[in-house]
Amino acid sequence: MYKYDRQEKQGKLKVTINSKDWEAALEKAYEKNKGKYKVQGFRQGKVPRRVIEQNYGDTVFFDDAFNDVISQEFAKFLRENKDVHPASMPDVNMDSFTADKGIEATLTFDLMPEVTLGSLSALKAKKTKAKVDDKAVEVEIERMRSAHARFVEADREAKNGDIVCIDFSGSVNGKKFEGGTAENYRLELGSHTFIEGFEEQLVGMKKGESKDVNVTFPKEYHEASLKGKPAVFAVTVKKVEEKQVPDVDDKFVSDCTEFETLDEYKKSIKEKLLQDAERKADFDFENALIEEVVAGATVDIPHSMIHDEAHHMIHNFEHRLSHQNMTLETYLQYTGSTFDAFHEKMEKDAEKTVKTRLVLQKLISENKIEVSDADLEEKYKVYASQYGMSEEELKKNVSQDDVAYFENEILMEKVIAFLKSKQSK
Repeated sequence: MYKYDRQEKQGKLKVTINSKDWEAALEKAYEKNKGKYKVQGFRQGKVPRRVIEQNYGDTVFFDDAFNDVISQEFAKFLRENKDVHPASMPDVNMDSFTADKGIEATLTFDLMPEVTLGSLSALKAKKTKAKVDDKAVEVEIERMRSAHARFVEADREAKNGDIVCIDFSGSVNGKKFEGGTAENYRLELGSHTFIEGFEEQLVGMKKGESKDVNVTFPKEYHEASLKGKPAVFAVTVKKVEEKQVPDVDDKFVSDCTEFETLDEYKKSIKEKLLQDAERKADFDFENALIEEVVAGATVDIPHSMIHDEAHHMIHNFEHRLSHQNMTLETYLQYTGSTFDAFHEKMEKDAEKTVKTRLVLQKLISENKIEVSDADLEEKYKVYASQYGMSEEELKKNVSQDDVAYFENEILMEKVIAFLKSKQSK
């Protein structure tokens, strides 16, 4: 049994669980968890409930039973009151409990906020013209030259752009530190791979020469014991190699690409860069349209929604870090940040994400933007063509998640088309 009361931006649900239903919830919790408990003289999983309660306490199944029965009541309430839209999981407070009368509890939860869209009659965002100049083409050609470069030993002093093969041993206050020693390490001078000032002091050295390189670790260095500390590296140059890049001419192009002449190659680069620039211009324009609509909308977002989204974002970030064998704590040390500062940034990002989602949902609902079966069929054709299979083969292999992805993609395409139609001329 329940009683609902709406209080502005929150809902309060008073739930009453009678003694019969409470006993059934306890029995269900016992059946679910009885295999976890061991009592001498009984086979595990066969211990009677009263024996487990005598050995582990009367409330051993209380939390599981309470959480389960409250969840069921809340789900039942939402099924019967489809006009109530929670924005958060409820905070649950147990008001009273007796074995013979059952439980009374109050569930308090934020409600989905009202969204008021701004005027869509004359959106001002404009698409920038995609441009590619000759300099950008030359940068791509230089990148290709570097990819085909070779390094040849040079009997001279090292200069920026050279590779030096070195042995080094670092120390702080006369004591070597972990990770500060290496042999035959190849370092490109001018690459800024090492601590500031290290590479500059190797310029002018020759094969066989040794020197002490004095540097200071940055204050934001990832290893706490070295932050801001002066260090000395004993360095020996084993070899100096100069970078030799090939001349780019018709022969080079013919040998290394699918084209026969340098002019053909330059033309293809420019075409590709222009395509990339066009895609970026489209992407930036579409984002600008959405940002304009979001900025013009009014919505008072409950902090619980922002908190939940930030928590989700942090969890995903930690998951990505784990693939790099890094923890969040290590990342924060490396970047010189704190958890409070990181969390504050995540909450700001989360607020923007939540507002964008709410505004788009309102836009879609208010303007009756929908995905039809015909829309989905067209999307199947596109993806089938991309993957080189028939539509029937694609449909056999798509999951419900894939279908949801396709539908969301179609929705966003329709949203963008709708917003473009509202642009000021």
